[in-house]
Amino acid sequence: MIRTVSVLTVSALALSACSGDPGGPSAGTTSPGSAPVTPTTSLASGTSSVEPTPKPSSPTSPGASCVDGLLLSMSPAQRAGQLVMVGLDASMSAESLDTMIKDHHIGNMFFIGGWRATSRVRSTSDHVQAQVNSSSTKSVGFLIAADQEGGQVQQLKGDGFSALPSALRQGAMSSADRAAVARTIVRELKAVGVNVDLAPVADTVPPANPRSNEPIGRWGRQYGNNPAKAGSAVAEVVRTMQAGGLQSTLKHFPGLGRITGNTDFTADGIVDDQTSADDEYLRPFRDGIAAGAPFVMVSSAYYSRMDAENQAIYSPKIIDGVLRRQLGFGGVVMSDDLNAVAVRDLPAGERVVKMVRAGGDVALTGLASAAPLMARALTAEAAKDPVFRATLNASVKRVLTAKTAMGLTSCSGRE
Repeated sequence: MIRTVSVLTVSALALSACSGDPGGPSAGTTSPGSAPVTPTTSLASGTSSVEPTPKPSSPTSPGASCVDGLLLSMSPAQRAGQLVMVGLDASMSAESLDTMIKDHHIGNMFFIGGWRATSRVRSTSDHVQAQVNSSSTKSVGFLIAADQEGGQVQQLKGDGFSALPSALRQGAMSSADRAAVARTIVRELKAVGVNVDLAPVADTVPPANPRSNEPIGRWGRQYGNNPAKAGSAVAEVVRTMQAGGLQSTLKHFPGLGRITGNTDFTADGIVDDQTSADDEYLRPFRDGIAAGAPFVMVSSAYYSRMDAENQAIYSPKIIDGVLRRQLGFGGVVMSDDLNAVAVRDLPAGERVVKMVRAGGDVALTGLASAAPLMARALTAEAAKDPVFRATLNASVKRVLTAKTAMGLTSCSGRE
């Protein structure tokens, strides 16, 4: 997710890509990384993961056989790189990622740290995409993302970017006005080369005391305090973004509305003992999936009624069981920032391997230096464990299928 912090904390704590940074999208980057896994087994085993509803990743999607061939043609390191999304902080230059793209084959990037002015964002997006070639990413284009929710969580500001209302305000708007805001986001992000919005937030905060919920309610990041109302708004935003050619990301599954702590900055107060697999608070995610969202970001909180042992991002029960099998999501699962305080008890490489092993696809790291570690860890684990290699292959295929639908691979446009 993107981190949510108060203005006083921004200087001390870096922003990640999942929770949002309410105190000022100018937060920095911090996240220990892991290493990439490299699959070399057959695609048959690599596609054995759960894919009930083929949104962007069904084997029967246009270009499916081409995607299989593309995957098989990639080196283990190139495959691993497709599963890492690195944060590029506003304090960094466009060239900062060149070496890791070339040497570690990182294939995705997101803007963090409060970028300003369209000219700089556009030139940075263009520069990153220009690093794509047969050697670096097997000519597969980048997912370039930003947290552009509105309100306190808006990573891109300044010249050329509108001041966006918070999700809570958007949720109270008419459908027409809400769609107009979403169209503004689509237009402005596409104009600067961003093809994925790390939004909308599908979390629902109980109405009793929403501001006691640090990650979402305190900042008005929810579309409403009623799951049905929030779900309707989330679905409308997803449909508008998808119709405009901007990919949407539902977050933070299965919801951060019932905890008190912010997983980006604490490991305390992050246990949700209410949300269950058939909970009404899952409705906004269900509605967003039905509306066509191709990406879902999974939180790093605990949900004791669904998995008493693992944080959501490490839980096969939640990712495979609830999100994929029960809700029918066949798209790409992203992690919340794997450099968040809530997950730092494990070394960076172990985090990414554990996330992919649980069924996650793309690991976000707000700390750029962690990305090569993650890529290497994935490659190393896949080399020694055939079961993990098959799981990694399935994840890479989902990513490549989504990118093909976006026009980012050589398979785009092929039947």
